[in-house]
Amino acid sequence: MAEPKRDDEKIFSFDDGGREERETGSASADGDPDVINPSATGETALAAEIAKLRAEKEDLLQTLVRRQADFENFRKRTERDRSEEGRRGVERMILDLIPVLDGFDRALSAHDEPAFEEYRKGITLIRKQLWEALARHGVQRVDAAGKMFDPHMHQAIERVESQEFPDGLIVDVFQDGYTFHGRILRPAIVRVAIHPGEESGTPAPESQNN
Repeated sequence: MAEPKRDDEKIFSFDDGGREERETGSASADGDPDVINPSATGETALAAEIAKLRAEKEDLLQTLVRRQADFENFRKRTERDRSEEGRRGVERMILDLIPVLDGFDRALSAHDEPAFEEYRKGITLIRKQLWEALARHGVQRVDAAGKMFDPHMHQAIERVESQEFPDGLIVDVFQDGYTFHGRILRPAIVRVAIHPGEESGTPAPESQNN
């Protein structure tokens, strides 16, 4: 016998309901501008973090370049100061040795008799060795004889009136001058010719201090 049909009986389809719910939710997410897409938000945050890291990297690179430049300048300055200090020490030593060279020159000029020939040879050899040692360190003699007076290189202790020589010409050298790596250590002590009755550019004679 067939079962009587019940009016209040309803049949629900779980599969259709779930699909409809998913479709409804998807449509709501696409159509509602207030709904935040988690995927898009994550990409934006990642891009911002990458930009920040790149900016920090560039800043660190610039800082590194500046530090390297500062260190290179410091290294060069230190080397220059060390070299200059060493040169000043050599200069002080040379200033102490130049009077010894003067002593050899005076001894050689004072004894030119044949009896002192062997003596002269010994003094000449010692003087030559001393001069070569000084020259290796950058010492040079000021070439003053027959040159025009230069107040930076010469010290005039006497002026002699003469029409025979050009005005300001050095006619005698009393004491040699020396330079050290191009810088004057001691000026040459000289006598300078001037024309009588004319203003000369040669400074007035100075007293000899050496």
